[in-house]
This record gives sequence, structure tokens and C-alpha cells, in this order.
Amino acid sequence: MPKILLVEDNEMNRDMLSRRLERKGFQVVIATDGQQGVEMAQAEFPDLILMDMSLPILDGWSATRQLKQTSMTQNIPIIALTAHAMSGDRQKCVEAGCDDYDTKPVEFPRLLGKIQLLICRAATA
Repeated sequence: MPKILLVEDNEMNRDMLSRRLERKGFQVVIATDGQQGVEMAQAEFPDLILMDMSLPILDGWSATRQLKQTSMTQNIPIIALTAHAMSGDRQKCVEAGCDDYDTKPVEFPRLLGKIQLLICRAATA
């Protein structure tokens, strides 16, 4: 069962996403801020991270940079989840180290496709 770390400070988003992912057969672990996300990634070694970019304590861009600069977490795929859908926001997420990008509100079938693609790609790397 693939493990996903969901780093999300909004309780409604966390609840909705975690329930839908669990129904699809994923194990979900949750962090509510960027610092906790970095710590959980280092402790849990998830197969993929869903990273909200607007987080308290440590934002998603900084958390992603930290994870991608650390040898034990640098190969974990990260999908940015953000309400920022302006021109250039995708590029900003990719520059921080995210492997993909998805906008909020989440369109679950599209996000699920990205998750499955990145987990399969990481498994064969």
C-alpha cells in the first residue's frame, strides 16, 4: 500500500483528501505545517508528498527545498497543491523542487492520475 504524506493546514481539505485517498488504497499520514511536513517525511519515508504551499511555520516552498536538499528525502516525489493559479506559479513550485503541481480546489481524478504516475515513475527509477 503506497504511503502519501499530506501536508495541509486546512482541516476540511485534509479530511476530504485523506478520506478519498484512503478509499483508493493509499496509506495517508498527515502534517499540518511545513516544519512538521519535513519531520514527517524524514521519519515516515512516504512514497509521495502532497505539499500545500501556503503553510504556517514553514511555507511549502521552503519545506520542499529542505526535502530536496537532504539525501534521504530528495527522491520522494512532491506534488504542490496550491490555490495560486496565476501565471508563473507552476514555475515557482517546480523551481522549489516540486515534481508536479495541482491547483485548489482539487479535481480528484486529475490529482489521482498525477499521484499514480509519479509513484510508478519513482518505483522504476
